[in-house]
Amino acid sequence: MENDPAARNALEVFLLYPCIHALIWYRAAHYFYNHKMFFIARLISQTSRFFTGIEIHPGAKIGKGLFIDHGMGVVIGETAEIGDDVVMYHGSTLGGTGKDKGKRHPTIGNNVMIGSGAKVLGPITVGDGSKIGANAVVLKNIPANVTAVGIPARVVVPKSKQQESPIIKKENVININKFCGE
Repeated sequence: MENDPAARNALEVFLLYPCIHALIWYRAAHYFYNHKMFFIARLISQTSRFFTGIEIHPGAKIGKGLFIDHGMGVVIGETAEIGDDVVMYHGSTLGGTGKDKGKRHPTIGNNVMIGSGAKVLGPITVGDGSKIGANAVVLKNIPANVTAVGIPARVVVPKSKQQESPIIKKENVININKFCGE
């Protein structure tokens, strides 16, 4: 209810929000996955996908407070790790980049926002407090507390902040002020 101003009451959220249903089914599927009952885990996750349009692999690790707004088309891969209080919008993907074995999906920090249609791909890390813009394609690590946009995604830093951030390389920065007419 904290993340959606359209939510009127807890009963409405519990009964009518596909994010809640997908996460409840994910928790059950994750339990079976962790106990090596892979078939039942995948059966639960695929049933959840059918009813909610949200695909969460039972092997993913999800912290508390994940909110998937308008969840249709959201995909969370097997080795993805999601921190606490993350917001994902419709059509976003935490996916792999091939058929590699082992860790092949992103690790998302706490308090991250992933915009509509964004694709975060590969065994990369998105730092705490960062924002991924709509339709961005993230293929490299994103530091904490920044905004990344574009294809491929690059960090956007207001001109006033560019001098303060030694972590961010100039070639990976878009000066947002030029888009704002300053």
